[in-house]
Amino acid sequence: MHLAKRILNVAPSATLALSNQTKELKAKGADVIDLSIGQPDFPTPKAIDDAAVTAIQAGNASFYTAATGIPELKQAISDRIFAQDGVRYPARQIVATTGAKFALYALFQIYLNPGDEVLIPVPYWVSYEEQIKLASGIPHLVMPAVGHKVSVDDLEAARTEKTRALIINSPQNPSGVVYNRTELTLIGNWALKHDILVVTDDIYRDLIYNGTSYTSMISIDPDIADNTVLVSGVSKSYAMTGWRIGYAAGPEKLIQAMATFISHTTSNPAAVSEYAAVAALTGDQTVVKKMRQAFEERLNLFYNLLAEIPGFEMGEKPQGAFYLFPNIKRAAQLSHYGTVDDFISALLNETGVAIVPGRAFGMPDHARISYCKDLNSLREAARRIQEFVRK
Repeated sequence: MHLAKRILNVAPSATLALSNQTKELKAKGADVIDLSIGQPDFPTPKAIDDAAVTAIQAGNASFYTAATGIPELKQAISDRIFAQDGVRYPARQIVATTGAKFALYALFQIYLNPGDEVLIPVPYWVSYEEQIKLASGIPHLVMPAVGHKVSVDDLEAARTEKTRALIINSPQNPSGVVYNRTELTLIGNWALKHDILVVTDDIYRDLIYNGTSYTSMISIDPDIADNTVLVSGVSKSYAMTGWRIGYAAGPEKLIQAMATFISHTTSNPAAVSEYAAVAALTGDQTVVKKMRQAFEERLNLFYNLLAEIPGFEMGEKPQGAFYLFPNIKRAAQLSHYGTVDDFISALLNETGVAIVPGRAFGMPDHARISYCKDLNSLREAARRIQEFVRK
């Protein structure tokens, strides 16, 4: 059967594929500890659930809404961004989308022409590269000279006359690094100088740890903000991955083009999810702080446990998100496996611990390990991994 050439060049999501594999093992009765998927293990807070039920009972969830989100949701998004970053976006500069992933997809579709290049710092979230390909763009991977954060020198070395955009993800999936204000200022001014759009993926912004301060690209300078599209959502901060509400805010010309694209693709996000998101963004934020504190405790425990495993080179402790990204090439060698991919496959089959090969994020000697599990599960996972390596 015939398939379009554009889909033949796109790789399936490695994280979702591994998640499906672990679900199959669980269905067969295997004792699996799934550290592969990037979602909070907490249920959605009750106040948000209650708002959704109220919307259903009031009949508000039964019909189409505006394609780019109900007015209440756009206002809640605007207020939240202003409270956090001091930048006010009017409704025409905001779109609510079916997840933050679709906000990115819609942006690339309306912004990129065939052959346009997008700079992606390595390591990177798996879908950036494939979404750019689907928009007929060219993903240009940029390896930092030091650590997991790119510098202006790194970016300048990668820039060409076809460079149209740069993605900054802070806190970063998969490494958990957070760009500081000085770093972002240098990058933002560099992008402005060369007319390169900045796409700032701030989805993990509420999950930062151990006293780290957070700065969003849009908060640095009005000119930089005017050259930036902010993408975020409620999935990570509010344990709402299943509700599928994301958003984008940025220059009106781009946002209105996204609105046109959305009107011919998904139309509105699920109405009930929109009302739930309003409750999340406008309600008591104590629950967000509690989840953040729980993730911080897990990070501090699990980082130290994995650091004790032979061959696990942990690097600097992550400052945000909920992943560890160690170099485990030496562990694979100690365990007599030729590649990290082989090591990870055997680890799952023999111990039931699921982690993601770093190849999916542009660094094949690494592994992404989520700590979205309770402390006892993390202790047990570390024990199994350590026993597997030493055996």
